[in-house]
Amino acid sequence: MEENQNIFNYGANQIEILEGLEAVRLRPGMYIGTTASRGLHHLVYEIVDNAVDEAMAGFCTVIDITLNQDGSVTVIDDGRGIPIGMNEKAGIPAVEVVFTVLHAGGKFGGGGYKVSGGLHGVGASVVNALSDWLEVDIYQDGHVHRQRYEKGVVSSKLRVVGECDANKTGTKVTFLPDSSIFQETVTFEYDVLKQRLREMAFLTRGLRIILSDARELDGAGIISREFHYEGGITEYVTYLNRSKTPLYDTVLYFSGNKSKIEVEVAIQHNDSYVESSYTFVNNINTPEGGTHLVGFRNAITKTFNDYARSNKILKDNEPNLSGEDVREGMTAIISVKIEDPQFEGQTKQKLGTSEARGAVDSIVSEQLTYFLEQNPVTARLICEKSILAQRARDAARKARDLTRRKTALDGMSLPGKLADCSDKDPANCEIYIVEGDSAGGSAKTARSRATQAILPLRGKILNVEKARLDRIYGNAEIKAMITAFGTGIHDDFDITKLRYHKIIIMTDADVDGSHISTLLLTFLYRFMPELIKQGYVYLAQPPLYKLERGKKVWYAYSDDELQKILAEVGRDHNNKIQRYKGLGEMDATQLWHTTMDPEHRILLKVSMNEEAEAEIDLTFTTLMGDKVEPRREFIEENARFVRNLDI
Repeated sequence: MEENQNIFNYGANQIEILEGLEAVRLRPGMYIGTTASRGLHHLVYEIVDNAVDEAMAGFCTVIDITLNQDGSVTVIDDGRGIPIGMNEKAGIPAVEVVFTVLHAGGKFGGGGYKVSGGLHGVGASVVNALSDWLEVDIYQDGHVHRQRYEKGVVSSKLRVVGECDANKTGTKVTFLPDSSIFQETVTFEYDVLKQRLREMAFLTRGLRIILSDARELDGAGIISREFHYEGGITEYVTYLNRSKTPLYDTVLYFSGNKSKIEVEVAIQHNDSYVESSYTFVNNINTPEGGTHLVGFRNAITKTFNDYARSNKILKDNEPNLSGEDVREGMTAIISVKIEDPQFEGQTKQKLGTSEARGAVDSIVSEQLTYFLEQNPVTARLICEKSILAQRARDAARKARDLTRRKTALDGMSLPGKLADCSDKDPANCEIYIVEGDSAGGSAKTARSRATQAILPLRGKILNVEKARLDRIYGNAEIKAMITAFGTGIHDDFDITKLRYHKIIIMTDADVDGSHISTLLLTFLYRFMPELIKQGYVYLAQPPLYKLERGKKVWYAYSDDELQKILAEVGRDHNNKIQRYKGLGEMDATQLWHTTMDPEHRILLKVSMNEEAEAEIDLTFTTLMGDKVEPRREFIEENARFVRNLDI
C-alpha cells in the first residue's frame, strides 16, 4: 500500500528545477557529448571558438593557448574583449552573464557577430560549469578587469586588478577541468589539440594560433607550435595532399557570396583512388555533411559531365560519369559562413540550411565552368581519370556481386576457411582475424565455439591505399572478410547486417604483425568506417613474455609489466623468461588463457575522433601511400612514443 501511495505522490512539487549551471554539472554529456577525453578537449575548443569568432568578425589576429603545469589551460586573444558593462536585463556585468547564464551571448542577433561557430550561447558557461575554477581577465580602456568562478559560481566580483597599454584589448581565460566530472582523465593531449587548432588556422585565413605545452612532460621541455596560413583552405588542400602526388599543380579555388552565404571551396585531384572531402560551417567541422556538401557534389558532377560531353571526351553512346567517378582521388574543402545556420542538434554534425545547397551549387558550377574552359589540359586530365574510374567501377560491380551474402538458394556460402560460431545473435558473437594458418589452427582449437569465429588470413592483404575498387573486390583475403562480416562495403555498406559485434585483429607482436594490423585497419577505415566509429573493431593484445619458475607461470604484456612481476616474485636464477615472437609459439591452452578468454584477455578498442578525420585520413595516406619523405618525417616525429620495438 505504501508503494502505491508513493506513485500518487508524484505531482507538481516533484518536478525539480535546476538553477543556473546545475543542469550542466548534473548532465554534462548533454552539452559536451561525453565526459571522456573527447569532452575534456571540447572545453578548450569552446573557448577558442569564441576567439575565432572575434577573428571572423575582423577584430582578432592572434590566439595563444598554453597548457599549464598545474593541469589548467590558458587561452588569450587580442579581440575586443568580453563586454564588462552592466547587462540591464540581468542586473550583473555582461562578462558574468556570458560565464554563468546558459543560452546567453552575442550571437543571437543584435549585431555582435555576423557569423559565428558558437550559436547556442552555451560554450563559455558550460566550460565554467565543468571547471574546478575559471578566471577571466579582460583588457579594455587601459585596465585589466578580472573575475573568478569556482565550480560555475562567482567567487570574486568583477574588479580592476592592474593597468595595461591604453590600446590593448582582448580576453584571457584560464580554467582547470573538474576531476569529479572528468573522472576518466583531466590531462590534455597536446597532439589532439594541435590537430584541431591547425584546422582552425587553415579555415581562418591570416589568423595566427600558437599552442604551447609548459608541462615539460617526459623531460621533453616546453613545446610550442605556431599555425598561420595566408593561403587559407588552398594551403589546407596542399597540406592534405602532401603524402600524395597531385594530378595537376594548381589548387582550384572558388569563392563568392549568395543568399547572404559566404562560400569558399578548394579542390585538387591526386593519383589515389580515395575521395577526401571535408565540410565546415562557420569553421565548425560537419562530419555528416549536409546541404552544403549536396550542393558541391551536384555542381561537380554536372559541370564535369557537361564539359566532357561538349568536348567529345565522353561519346554520345557512353553513360554519364557518376559523382563517385568524378570525385575519385579528389581532396576538397567546402567552407561556408552563414549568419543563422540550422544544424541538426547542438553537436553540429550536419547542416540543414536549405539555402546553402543552392549557394554552393551556383558558385562552384559557374567558377568551375570558367576554370575548365580556360585550362583544357587540366580539365582533360581530370575527365580521363574519371573515365578510368568509371570503367574500374563497372568491373568492381561484377566482382562485388560475388562477395554479397546470398541465401542458400543462391549457392553462396561463407568462406571455406572461416570457422564460424554457432550463436546467431551478433551481439554475442565475435570474429578473430588471425595472421597465418598455424596461428589460425591454434585459435580454432582454443576458441569458444558458441561465440567466437576464426578467419585466418594468408600473408599480407592488399594495400587498399594503392588499389582501385576492382582489384580490392578481386582480392581473395578481402573478399573473405567482406563475405564473413555480411555488411558489404562502400555504397553497399549496411551495418544492420553485421554478423559480429566484435571484430578482433589478432597478429604477432612483431614488425610484420604491426604491418598486417595497419593494412587491415586501412581497409576498414576506407571501406567500412562505421565499424570503427561505432566501436566494433578491436586489437587483441597477446603477451610479450612468459615467466616460468617451477610450475608457476606469469604472463607480461609489456616490458614494464615484466619488470613489475620480477620485482614482486624476485629475480631468481631459476626464472625462465620467454619472449614471444608470434602467436604460433603458444599452444591452444595458452592462447585461450592469455588472448582469447573474455575473463583474462586484454583488448584495445579502435576509436576514431570524427573532429580530426582529416588528420586521420592524412596519417593513413602517409603510412600506406607511395611517398617516402612524409613517412620518414612521421616516423622521426613519433619515434619517442615507440614501445616494444622489434629489432
